[in-house]
Amino acid sequence: MTTDHYLSAEAPGAGPAALPRKALSAESLPAGAALARGALLAPLSGVTDLHMRRIARRLGATATVSEMVAAEDFARGTEEARLRAEGEGVLPHIVQLAGCDPRWLAEGARLAEANGADVIDVNMGCPAKAVTGGQAGSALMRDLDQAERLLAAVRGAVSVPVTVKMRLGWDDATRNAPDLAHRAERLGYAAVTVHGRTRQQFYTGRADWAAIRTVREAVAIPVVANGDVASLDEARACLAASGADAVMIGRAAVGRPWLVAAVAAGLVGETVAEPDAAAKAELAAEHYEGLLSLYGTRMGVRHARKHLAAYADHAGGLEAPERTRLLTTTDPAEAARLLRRAFAGPAAGPESQAARLALRAA
Repeated sequence: MTTDHYLSAEAPGAGPAALPRKALSAESLPAGAALARGALLAPLSGVTDLHMRRIARRLGATATVSEMVAAEDFARGTEEARLRAEGEGVLPHIVQLAGCDPRWLAEGARLAEANGADVIDVNMGCPAKAVTGGQAGSALMRDLDQAERLLAAVRGAVSVPVTVKMRLGWDDATRNAPDLAHRAERLGYAAVTVHGRTRQQFYTGRADWAAIRTVREAVAIPVVANGDVASLDEARACLAASGADAVMIGRAAVGRPWLVAAVAAGLVGETVAEPDAAAKAELAAEHYEGLLSLYGTRMGVRHARKHLAAYADHAGGLEAPERTRLLTTTDPAEAARLLRRAFAGPAAGPESQAARLALRAA
């Protein structure tokens, strides 16, 4: 399956210098395959690792995006950046890059394309202080001229489609997402994703889906809406309020990667049966063991803890001592046993306090 099945090709207004792109128009795509009717797994730093993406995509997510990769670290060959950008077995392979230097973003994009990326996504929405303090992520929404230089550098460096993820703006006084989206479209970007909060909101309050409509009205390329979508009903409400073409699901999929597939199917009038408890336990165990294989036991255990906590809290079948043991064991067999026990017990569901805390911390 090629990238053509996920992104709209044409970027009205793109100048003659825009590079050719592989994608076709949404109208020519099979039902449910294009961003026009999709549900994607969002990039979550430290969370949407290779194995979470593999599981979500295999189950039926329209597409998945890598966790945020620091472009300079990736270009310099840092091992952790390389692992974050890994996409073997995931189609389309979408790599999200972050940075504030055109040279490094361009080098990172070239390397990602050379390593098999089908799409490059540029992060201009991360609110974390460690990112914005370096004038990357959503800090770029305070200087759209610099943001445009970075977007141009990435677009000029690769032949695969490029996209950008942003917030509504830095704060309520500067909600400039429509302007940034228009600049991206003019450069030949294939799609934009908008999280319905400003940077200053971080993850507080509710995402303002209606505010995303201003971006939808500013550009002709696909717009993906992100923020607080945790069910099919919420996805439909988000699309109705925003006018967006697709939704992106992030924190709500932590501990239940099958959610994105269910929403993707529902948006095109189909139904995907939710895995039963035994299947969920096996998927959680697969994710855990995959992290140990990807990162090695020492690092893998650390990376896995947030996922194990979310799986256990959604399942709701473990007492506190067993939950602690699940998060501290280095034995994959014991982790799989405890996960099976968690899913076999009485379900607490995502509304439990523990699950809410796990999602908020992710």
